[in-house]
Amino acid sequence: MKTLIKLEGLALFGLSIFLFSQLGYQGGTRLGAVVYNLVHHHALSLGLYILGFFLGLPLLQLAGVILLGHSNLDRALGYGLKHSDSFQNTHLGVIGK
Repeated sequence: MKTLIKLEGLALFGLSIFLFSQLGYQGGTRLGAVVYNLVHHHALSLGLYILGFFLGLPLLQLAGVILLGHSNLDRALGYGLKHSDSFQNTHLGVIGK
């Protein structure tokens, strides 16, 4: 049962990444790249965490930590910041090569 739950979680994580990539590029590759890069910029995640700390809002701090972890997992998996010509073209190279 534990293995099944872990596999389900992994599959849903993959689905969430796929769905996120589809939402971010509905306005075209240029807008999609701008939104993706903004959301995955370390300054945003750290800023949310710091703002949450000073405002006493633990949920905002949590959002910052989750965003920081998410963006760094993406980079560890080879999903870098996007260029405006295609989702696969990143500052870390072309995804899938």
